[in-house]
Amino acid sequence: MNKLYILLLLVFSCTICLTSCDETKKNYETLENELDTISEKQLQLLYGIERDAYTVEQYKIPRNTNLSGIFSSLGFSNVTIYKASRSIDSIFDVRKIKAGNTYTTFFEEKDSTQQLAYFVYEINMTDFFVCNFISADSIICYTDSKEITTRELGKKGTIESSLWNALKEENVPPTLSLELSEMYAWTIDFFGLQKGDSFTVVYNEQFVDSTSIGIERIKYAEFTHIGEKIYAIPFEQDSVVDFFDAHGESLRKAFLKAPLRFSRISSRFSHARKHPVLRIVRPHHGIDYAAPTGTPVRTIGDGVVVKKGYYGGGGNMVKIKHNSTYTSAYLHLSKYNKNAQVGKRIKQGDIIGYVGSTGLSTGPHLDFRIYKNGSAINPLTLKSPPVAPVKEENRAAFNTIRDSLISILDTI
Repeated sequence: MNKLYILLLLVFSCTICLTSCDETKKNYETLENELDTISEKQLQLLYGIERDAYTVEQYKIPRNTNLSGIFSSLGFSNVTIYKASRSIDSIFDVRKIKAGNTYTTFFEEKDSTQQLAYFVYEINMTDFFVCNFISADSIICYTDSKEITTRELGKKGTIESSLWNALKEENVPPTLSLELSEMYAWTIDFFGLQKGDSFTVVYNEQFVDSTSIGIERIKYAEFTHIGEKIYAIPFEQDSVVDFFDAHGESLRKAFLKAPLRFSRISSRFSHARKHPVLRIVRPHHGIDYAAPTGTPVRTIGDGVVVKKGYYGGGGNMVKIKHNSTYTSAYLHLSKYNKNAQVGKRIKQGDIIGYVGSTGLSTGPHLDFRIYKNGSAINPLTLKSPPVAPVKEENRAAFNTIRDSLISILDTI
């Protein structure tokens, strides 16, 4: 009895008791995955083609080469090249063939000579098109996609220099830092991370042919910042899944911690700072974020644009009134976004402009300011109120989920 038959019997047996045992369900899913793997290996499929029946070779598209040039190098006549190009053009714009992308040829033996049976071009990591050269007059082309597999992974790490480097050291795609910064955008200032801060995260990563194509999503996490543990526990309430801390408070707040995704603080709030251009001591009632020209600037909260224009040393500025208490201002912008129209209501996270160096400035940066009842305050000390917490009637369900996920995070 071969391995494939044994696995089929096991899968059938597990199916009978699926309704009575969660563990059996997990076993079934594992066996099903193994069965798929065995079937794939037995057939030795490549792009859905039985590769063992052909001589297979893979290449990279050279620079300054088009599809006609590739077909010509394969010995095609001008007539065949024309017919093939016409067939491909009905499913893919041949002008978008990119240098460096992979193409694969499948040759078969016919009358002691090798003839091209299939030509495959990888459009991107997942999508490709196939041309089946049945004959010089019969060419069938179609598009297809590789199977994407998703794995749930858990990692933990400690900040030594930056979150990006910490993730890299743990062999985690550094793009996970973008996902973490989005999740904790209201509660952690990622420009103020300190050595010794740490994180534990469970996430889904997608793979094609055992190669990672990126992070699908973060499932739950814990981030320790300046000694404080901040959990991100997913919970559905009012048909919306949101993230909450261990106390059931929403991670989303009325204001974002910072108006830029990634940058560094180049100058802090001060009542007496030596101005870098004027060379005199005067107050600097804002936070300077050094960033390249053109970096998008986001509003920290919902509000109405009350000012927009050139304001002397502050250069191009946008000011937003959030409520009767708070107003925020964004200075030295290189240009404005179309959202930045006086009187227009905008939402938290909307792009209102782009980093620049207008006004009195020694280089591209954003001067970000917050006013409380008309007086400037230090943006880094602003305590932003959260949005709706877990409702009292949902507390028991939330606590059960919280305790379970925290237990898993503690074991990673």
